[in-house]
Parts: sequence; C-alpha cells; structure tokens
Amino acid sequence: MFDDILNAVKQELGNHPEITSLPPEQQEAIHNEIANHVNNTVQSQSTPAQSGGGGGLLSSLEGMLTSNSPLTGAIEGGLVSSLGSKFGLSPGITGAISGALPGLIQKFKQK
Repeated sequence: MFDDILNAVKQELGNHPEITSLPPEQQEAIHNEIANHVNNTVQSQSTPAQSGGGGGLLSSLEGMLTSNSPLTGAIEGGLVSSLGSKFGLSPGITGAISGALPGLIQKFKQK
C-alpha cells in the first residue's frame, strides 16, 4: 500500500510548479514524508477487525477519506506544519502541498 500512496503523492504534487521547482532530492524527501504520514495515519485509523480483510479496510478508508474526517484533518494540519518546519518551505510551497492533499485523499477514496 505504501508504494501506491507514494506514487499518488508524486503524481499529485507533480502538478504544482511551486513544488517541482525544488531540487529533486528535496522533492523526493517531501514525497516520502507525505507518503509515510498518510500510510501511518491510515494504519492507525483502521481497527484489527477491519484489517483482517481487504474489503473491510477499503470500505473503512472510503468512509474516512472525506473532506471533514479526522483522517483528512490530521493529514492536512500536522503534516503541512511539519513539512514547513523540517524543510524550511515557503508559505507558497506549503500552500501548494495543502491544496494538493484533498486531491490525493480523493484518489484513495476512489480505489
């Protein structure tokens, strides 16, 4: 699942010139940081009963990945702030990341 998330992050953020203007190694670090955060958040939101079967987990993800869910709020809130601090990103870049996250979340809602 992590590889799917990472690929989706790269695809979604690749559409933002603010992010693609960063050095490639910094882009890669940001992609990995976002993918790790999304993956960890998704795993922490699933219960043991849901993780027993793939269908249950996917159904659970679809329910959680809505614009007002705790999952979305956790990803957008803590992650963008953390990335800004860790990588010294400008408000324009963190804004682009924040703007890209709902599209990224929607991709996993559709899977």
